[in-house]
Amino acid sequence: MIASVMDKIDVKGFFLLGIAARTTNHDGQAAQDIGDLWCRFMDDNVLLQIENRVSDEVHCIYTNYETDHTGPYTAILGCKVNSLDNIPEGLVSLAVAPGTYAKFTANSWMPDRVAETWQHIWNSSLNRKYTADFDVYGCNSCNSDDTRVEIYVAVE
Repeated sequence: MIASVMDKIDVKGFFLLGIAARTTNHDGQAAQDIGDLWCRFMDDNVLLQIENRVSDEVHCIYTNYETDHTGPYTAILGCKVNSLDNIPEGLVSLAVAPGTYAKFTANSWMPDRVAETWQHIWNSSLNRKYTADFDVYGCNSCNSDDTRVEIYVAVE
């Protein structure tokens, strides 16, 4: 099984600081753009630029959907922070509103597994809101074959 879905859960709102790219799923463009975003995040040590982070978990937020998952949207790679005061130059901020989410788990941190999980979500009959969906990469996500990536999809 590619992914498992859990019950709908309520997620508290949170603030995020990070870097962003506008992309689309058309012709695999998102894989390229989000891959480049990850490279930039690592090469520029963006994690260390986020001073008031809540933890070292990295979130990849998908937001500002033009239509649905077939249209352009913004991907933001960053960390939760306590407030949006003092935003370092070059970083973007986002306030994610509280809401109800369907939680999926990708069975590996590998990009292919996360992409397969999103394919499963896109082909599902979820009543999506297209407000802010996100992946959560825990502190050890890239260090073990046993780690999982949590994927949260905003639903009605």
